[in-house]
Amino acid sequence: MRTWLVAVTGVLGVTAAIASASGAPLRLAEIQTKDRQTHKYTCATGKILQVTYWNAANGQSFALVPVKGQAMLFVNTLSASGAKYQAGSYTWWTKGPRADLYDAMAGENAPPILSDCVTIVR
Repeated sequence: MRTWLVAVTGVLGVTAAIASASGAPLRLAEIQTKDRQTHKYTCATGKILQVTYWNAANGQSFALVPVKGQAMLFVNTLSASGAKYQAGSYTWWTKGPRADLYDAMAGENAPPILSDCVTIVR
């Protein structure tokens, strides 16, 4: 029980650190990141999202995406087109400057919960 509590506390601490410091480097002892990029998107609803991407030295990619007011760490998964990231039931799918956010709990053929998000060019 104590080992489980220590493990959960550690994971929560890392998650909180990432959420509170999205501009800081992603630091996990086992994964070395080589670069970070932050993009702002404007979506069809008018909502503006700030998403931070990290590329790891081992080929993995991560995205910190705000979902319903909470920062969530997404992991890159296999995609036939674009870059697809998963966190729980959520999918953040980018194709060039565009992106959509899906929730698998809404059903297989449900529309995205955020659609037509386009990168804001600075």
